[in-house]
Amino acid sequence: MKNKSSQPYAKLYRSRKERMIAGVCGGLAEHFGMDPTWIRLLFILFFFLGGFALLIYLIMWAIVPLAPINN
Repeated sequence: MKNKSSQPYAKLYRSRKERMIAGVCGGLAEHFGMDPTWIRLLFILFFFLGGFALLIYLIMWAIVPLAPINN
């Protein structure tokens, strides 16, 4: 049986450094270790394919906290 405290999880934050609007794409890129440009392009692609990307972005803007200042 695994000890739950032995593997901490990485929290998702909106980025303070890599932000254009609200830092959602920058935060996702920092969380997954990617270039923020790729995340932004994916959001734009999904926006034009179905339009749900804007809704997801707005929800994440409201729910995901801004990164602490010391990070």
